[in-house]
Amino acid sequence: MADDIPNLTQFNLAESDDGYLLEIGGSDGAVLQVAASAEQIDAIIEALDALLSDEDDAVDDPGDEAA
Repeated sequence: MADDIPNLTQFNLAESDDGYLLEIGGSDGAVLQVAASAEQIDAIIEALDALLSDEDDAVDDPGDEAA
């Protein structure tokens, strides 16, 4: 990762009257708060799941095992 990009230090997700409140904090002390709909949170979950599934597939690839 680039030196000028802060590391993730905080992640909170809370329900609000209009959907969800997402709070992300970095190692530089900055905190970003954004409102998100249920559909947006679902999209985030699906994207993370797909990314993690791809990583699991690469680790579990039977072609990597000795015969």
